[in-house]
Amino acid sequence: MSYKKILLIPHLHIHNANALSSPFTIGFPAMTAWLGATHALQRKLNEGGIDVKVTATGVVSHQMNLQTYRGTNDFVSSIIGTGNPLDKTGSRSSFIEEARCHLEVSLLLELQGISQEQEDAIKAQISHLLNSKIKMAGGDIQSFSPPAIFVLEDNNEEDLRRFTRKIMPGYVLIERRDLMIEAMGQGQDDAMAALIDYVAIHHRCEQTKDGVLWKKRRKSQTDKPLGWIVPIATGFHGISELGQAKNQRDPDQPHCFAESLVTLGEFKMPHRFESISDMLWCYQVDKASNFYQCVALNTVAKDPSSEFDF
Repeated sequence: MSYKKILLIPHLHIHNANALSSPFTIGFPAMTAWLGATHALQRKLNEGGIDVKVTATGVVSHQMNLQTYRGTNDFVSSIIGTGNPLDKTGSRSSFIEEARCHLEVSLLLELQGISQEQEDAIKAQISHLLNSKIKMAGGDIQSFSPPAIFVLEDNNEEDLRRFTRKIMPGYVLIERRDLMIEAMGQGQDDAMAALIDYVAIHHRCEQTKDGVLWKKRRKSQTDKPLGWIVPIATGFHGISELGQAKNQRDPDQPHCFAESLVTLGEFKMPHRFESISDMLWCYQVDKASNFYQCVALNTVAKDPSSEFDF
C-alpha cells in the first residue's frame, strides 16, 4: 500500500500578500509564490538539521480580501494604495502601485524522508519559523493554527474524508489547463482567446413590464463545464538562452529572460476530491519548451518523462 505524509498548516492569516500574480492578472497570489514559500521552509528545516523533503504543495483558500475599490458608477476598479511618507519638501514621493490582498489560507505539504520520531520536531520548527519574520506570498503572517501531520493511504476514502474535514470550509486551487487545451484543439481559439472566453462576463438586457432588466453571466454557465474558473499564474517561459547577465542577482547561476505563464485554474470544495494527489502541485521543468512551471501533481504522475524537483 502507498501512503502520503501531509503536513497541514491551517488557517494562515496573511496581510498584504502580493495580488499582482502576472503582468495582466490581479487576484489570488501566483502558485510560484506558494511553492516558493514551502521551498523556503524546507531549506530552513534542512539548515536546522532536519533532513526532510517537500515534494508537493496544496493551497486551500478560506477567505480573501482584494485591496481594490470601485464606485457605484465606475467601470473599472482602482487599487487601494498605501500611505507613503512625505519627502523633505512636503510632497508625495514617487511610487509604483502594488496590488495587495489580505487572505486566510491553509497549506498542504507532502513530506518525504521523515520518521515518526521526527514529526514533533518538524511541527515545532515550522511553528517557530512561521512566528519569525518569514514572508508568505510577499505578505506578513499575522496568525496561524498549530500544524499537524496526517498519514493518508492512497484511495482510502475514510482517510480522505477525515482530512478534508480539517480544511473545510474552503476552496482548493487546482489546475484546469485541460479546458484551454480542449478549446484550442477545436481550432477556434488561441491561448489568450480561450482563457478570456472562460472568464469573461457577458451583460444582456431584457424588456419587462417594469422596464429594462439587466443580467450578467459567464459563457461557461451555458456551454462550458460548471465551476469557479479563474486565470492563474503558474510559472515562467524562458525567452532567451541561459547565460550570464551583467549585475545579475546570483552570479553563480545561469540567467535567462522570462515571461509569465498564465492558464486557467478552479477553486473546488475539498469534499469533491477523490484523492489527496488531486489537490497538490509540484515543480516541473520542460527543457524542450523552456517552461519552468508549477503543475498539478496528478498531471506529472501521468508523464514519467517529466522532470520536477525542489
